[in-house]
Amino acid sequence: MSCQFESRSHLQTKYKHCHQNAKSCCHVLQESLLSSASGYSNYRGILNWCVVMLVLSNARLFLENIIKYGILVDPIQVVSLFLKDPYSWPSACLIIASNVFILAALYTERRLAVGTISKMTGLILHIFNLTSLLIFPSATVLTLTSMTPVGGVLSLGVYTVLFLKLYSYQDTNRWCREIRQAKAKKLTRSYSCPSVAQSNGSAVHTYVSYPGNLTHRDMYYFVFAPTLCYQLNFPRSPRIRKRFLIRRLFEMVRGNWMVPTIQNSMKPFQVPNHLIWLIFFYWFFHSSMNFVAELLQFGDREFYKDWWNSETVTYFWANWNIPVHKWCLRHFYKPMLKKGINKFLAQTAVFLMSAFFHEYLVSVPLKMFRLWAFMGMMAQVPLAWFVGRFLNGNYGNAAVWISLIIGQPVAVLMYVHDYYVIHYGGTT
Repeated sequence: MSCQFESRSHLQTKYKHCHQNAKSCCHVLQESLLSSASGYSNYRGILNWCVVMLVLSNARLFLENIIKYGILVDPIQVVSLFLKDPYSWPSACLIIASNVFILAALYTERRLAVGTISKMTGLILHIFNLTSLLIFPSATVLTLTSMTPVGGVLSLGVYTVLFLKLYSYQDTNRWCREIRQAKAKKLTRSYSCPSVAQSNGSAVHTYVSYPGNLTHRDMYYFVFAPTLCYQLNFPRSPRIRKRFLIRRLFEMVRGNWMVPTIQNSMKPFQVPNHLIWLIFFYWFFHSSMNFVAELLQFGDREFYKDWWNSETVTYFWANWNIPVHKWCLRHFYKPMLKKGINKFLAQTAVFLMSAFFHEYLVSVPLKMFRLWAFMGMMAQVPLAWFVGRFLNGNYGNAAVWISLIIGQPVAVLMYVHDYYVIHYGGTT
């Protein structure tokens, strides 16, 4: 087998510092579920999906009647507008400008590490930097008439990811400062740990201790790494597997066929909306993220779990997007629990934050505020309670699939309808 990871005893020795400070480490060396090396074989949820699709296919006549005599929309015309000049300069320049916020976070942490600014000053600078990360791109997208919806989505997506990454960056470094202050008498002024060679001898990675991690190299490795949670020393794969990298690259390039499929799917219900979502899921979470991880030798490949077997809504949201779930758990949910907030309120707060970002990533690029995405996410709270309380096993899994099959197309249809009415309603 091409995948040759290090022995368990070697990993335990190498990442001993993570066990000593579990709060700042949340990654381990592991494969993605859909990789052959993982040994995973439970696809019961996929069978349930097929059953649900078979049942829903019998309602096609009913759906066609609603489409024919209900809301009159020309989705092809709207999508053609979305896809107009996706490589426009405004979005590209906006993404390049994000380096200002990245460097601001790094230099703030450097000043805090050497004590040239106070803890309160550093906190204020980080709050200002993180707030600007959300306000600056949204204001730019709303102001520039040359910014297309696709360019706006790409730009805001990059800035949202950076917001989560830089929040984790300052949080983790703050934990390191607190540990260093608590053990000041025992710590030396060493800026890095000794170099540790990989088991196959093909690569050497230097393991650092705080504040030796506050470098441009470390910062930009984290920026490009397929994770939202920062830690000083990430688990690293022993080498770049060229065959694995080529396979993922081939899958990414082959994903170009999704564009004509999406265009054809704009003919109402010719191609199910959730099927496009499944293709995108595999393209992004498996092919693309594994490609980047392999290129950077990033060892933690658990980007998703078996969400297709979800018997509850909460299990689905906790397992379909592991990077976001880890971030919410580490930097949002657990801190609230430590402050005495009960689990239900903490879970509701997580959904509330998720609803905000869903609406942010849709309404701002479209330059219209309808709150359909926000309300759709908040509707997951009562839905999760209902499914968890009254449905079990296959019934629960079928309910999760139904919510994916019906919920997403309805939300998309609402935005397409409103966008069409705003921009083309007066011409028909």
